[in-house]
Amino acid sequence: MDYRVLLYYKYTTIEDPETFATEHLDFCKDLELKGRILVSTEGINGTVSGTIEATDKYMDALKSDPRFEGITFKIDEADGHAFKKMHVRPRKEIVALDLNEDINPKELTGNYLSPEEFREALFDDETVVIDARNDYEYDLGHFRGAIRPNITRFRDLPDWIKENKDQFMDKKIVTYCTGGIRCEKFSGYLLREGFENVSQLEGGIATYGKDPETKGEYWDGKMYVFDERISVDVNQVEKTVVGKEWFDGTPCERYINCSNPECNRQILVSEENEARYLGACCHECAEHESNRYVKKHNISDEEKAKRLENFKQLV
Repeated sequence: MDYRVLLYYKYTTIEDPETFATEHLDFCKDLELKGRILVSTEGINGTVSGTIEATDKYMDALKSDPRFEGITFKIDEADGHAFKKMHVRPRKEIVALDLNEDINPKELTGNYLSPEEFREALFDDETVVIDARNDYEYDLGHFRGAIRPNITRFRDLPDWIKENKDQFMDKKIVTYCTGGIRCEKFSGYLLREGFENVSQLEGGIATYGKDPETKGEYWDGKMYVFDERISVDVNQVEKTVVGKEWFDGTPCERYINCSNPECNRQILVSEENEARYLGACCHECAEHESNRYVKKHNISDEEKAKRLENFKQLV
């Protein structure tokens, strides 16, 4: 494979994120990289794709910048770009927890567990393993026995913790996320909320899956990624499918966005049922006047009405 996808972040001080973003975008475009990068006064968070030569140059450039000393890149081989465009955007936070008093992971964060230590924690009766990702990420794949927070946005996680605090307060807490960035803040938040024994999977799922000792063991399903690949494999020991088709509950790992642009909910759907239900998550979205599936496939009013009848069979 001639391409790579880089996943990385670094909590560090960037004095002028707006200027940095502009200059960094030009640098990435010169290398013909594509991807999505967020920068703020608290650091950088990015995923980019490019050729081996281009990604080597990019990594060398960041590693030579004192602000990013010690930065770690998670590297996936690819057969092409994982993005259509290149974006570098200044933000208030590089991962949004939206707290009134923000968490600085350089000052407060949980203990780091190596992949091997994390694997042991999965089977500790006194340990609660919390997935720090969104519900649709969990539904595609997760660590065996991990708790699924009922959230669709990372910023909703603190409220979920407050609602369920009594269940976890006396337990050892271990949390994980895709690459580690969300856990850095989330584990710090837990400590500030009074949890005493809090740890996190260092490097996230992406590191665990490539570790030569763990080989992604005890991960079920696939890992959701925020690029055109949608998902990647983690477990090198055994293959399992935990995703369930939205309409019939059969094993499924194919995500789409609901065809109603005002909904846009991500659902696991087979190609057959995507067509059967007009790419929508429900009858209301299927009949919506802006249904993207209907427009894309030039479906007539008569055919649309016929497929809408399929929803009656779901009751």
